[in-house]
Amino acid sequence: MDKIVIGRFDKADFPDLKLNDIAVKIDTGAYTSSIHCENIEEVDDEIHCSFLDDEHPDYNHKAFVFKEYDVVFVRSSNGIIQKRYLIQSRIRLFNKTFKISLSLSDRQEMRYPVLIGRKFLTKKFIVDTEQIDVSYNKKINED
Repeated sequence: MDKIVIGRFDKADFPDLKLNDIAVKIDTGAYTSSIHCENIEEVDDEIHCSFLDDEHPDYNHKAFVFKEYDVVFVRSSNGIIQKRYLIQSRIRLFNKTFKISLSLSDRQEMRYPVLIGRKFLTKKFIVDTEQIDVSYNKKINED
């Protein structure tokens, strides 16, 4: 499979989560991908949380319940190990749908609600840091 050139930022759809045109940051320094949620709680073998994205009033504080998840321990960029919940989902970029693992993380201090890490990027994409919104621009120009 030929690798697709992706920029340092883009917008993606998450069909399983019914989220469209969500800003994503491409981060080759991060191993895992994560999605910004708050009030993450494990209740009766389910994960309850709220998605956060100020750019999308229709999605901001959208509640989610996940029945299938894993618990992982992730070392953040500052060296602190955090317990996180990991869900399996799908992401749509360049008019293609891919499987993706997303850790649920309170990224309140971060500018982008989704971080895409190396585990997802490997063997699929080449990152060109001079470009942005390559997939999104392709999407809107084809509509």
